[in-house]
Amino acid sequence: MTLTELAEQAGISIVNLSILKNGHARAIRFTSLTRICQALSCQPGDLMTCTTSPQILPGSARHQSDATGLGADSP
Repeated sequence: MTLTELAEQAGISIVNLSILKNGHARAIRFTSLTRICQALSCQPGDLMTCTTSPQILPGSARHQSDATGLGADSP
């Protein structure tokens, strides 16, 4: 199935699916996940994995934190 076909079947934009596919999404709505799984006839666990350490995205508050563990916006 192409990304375009999945977008049509799941009712999700190609742009949002591309963000998910490329690992740039910070979150996903349960409704979107449900629609993707229905279109692909799969379970959420077939699409995701759990890692022991969280991925810290560049530009996020966690990425900009100092050695104290406080985010850049913390007092």
